[in-house]
Amino acid sequence: MPASIISLIIGLLAGIAIGYLISALRNKNNSADSALLDDYKKQLEAERGKTENSIKLTAELNAMKSTVEKLSQQSNEANRIRTEAEAKLETTINEMRRASESIFDETKKIAGALSNSQTRGKFGEAQLELLLQSAGLREGHEYTRQKSTTDADSSGIPDITVKMPGGSAIFVDSKFPFDRFLDAFGTEVQSERDDYLAQHTKDLLKHVEALAKRGYHKSAGSPDFVVLFVPFETLLAEALRIDPALLEKAFKVNVTIATPTSMMALLRTIGYIFTRNKLADNADEIQKVANTFLKNITLLHGKIVAVGKAISSTAKAYEDLIPTAERTVLSPARRIHNLGVTGDKDKLAIEYPESPGEVRELKAISADDDFIEVEEIETDK
Repeated sequence: MPASIISLIIGLLAGIAIGYLISALRNKNNSADSALLDDYKKQLEAERGKTENSIKLTAELNAMKSTVEKLSQQSNEANRIRTEAEAKLETTINEMRRASESIFDETKKIAGALSNSQTRGKFGEAQLELLLQSAGLREGHEYTRQKSTTDADSSGIPDITVKMPGGSAIFVDSKFPFDRFLDAFGTEVQSERDDYLAQHTKDLLKHVEALAKRGYHKSAGSPDFVVLFVPFETLLAEALRIDPALLEKAFKVNVTIATPTSMMALLRTIGYIFTRNKLADNADEIQKVANTFLKNITLLHGKIVAVGKAISSTAKAYEDLIPTAERTVLSPARRIHNLGVTGDKDKLAIEYPESPGEVRELKAISADDDFIEVEEIETDK
């Protein structure tokens, strides 16, 4: 029931009670009771005020309770969402942690594998072979692997031998120093890192000098340089930061240091040379086939002309034969028939086929500009 209605009812009841008491006291005309009535009246009014205040307070408490319940629901929903978000975040963090651990483990394995010189050589060779295939070069055709070379001044086994048109070849070594480079990026101390990188630069220069002593570039048909392939750009970049003259020192001993970027440019250039050389070979073959074809056409033309002349000669003989047949055979036959010799007169009415006349010659016979004589082909050859 609404608070206003309750308050109204209580007020009515209090008013009735006060009116009843006043009426009773007036009837008795008792002054003492009148004073008591006033006290009761005051008490009733006080109670009514308390009741109204209590009703107002109850209404306010109910409104506050409703608000608190709504806040509680919102808080519970927020807690639920937060809990779910925390669970998802924890799952994501765990996945990232596992991924980081996996990457760390794989990095350790790779670092451990690359610490071995033979493994580094195989890794570099695999990277180099990917570049060779990307450049369109084929093993066994444009390049070979691990081919021994020996001569009076050199001996060794280059990792990759890239063939060149004309019989020349470029030798590529894919082994590279890596230990000090790996140590440099395994420390957080900058001074130690610089020391490791300086040692890495020295190791790279030593490897260049050792490669130069193998004398791959002295092999027959080889250019005057050998390529040292390093599969990471940073291997050379950090060494050049320490020693900017490193490439010049390598050039002086006929060694070219190539990273994946420069190596791809070199291999694509070689692939382009192979393509152009193949086109040139095809052009020569096409020229030979074309010469043979034109010669055969000329021979065929000569035979066609001979056949045309024979047909013309036959037509002329046919035309000469008709008057002779008329004069020597058919005319006497008609006279015999007229003299009474029986026979089929229709058979004497022979219709001779029309002579083909002149045989059409090939246009090429008179087309001096378009026709190629056999002598011209043989002269071009």
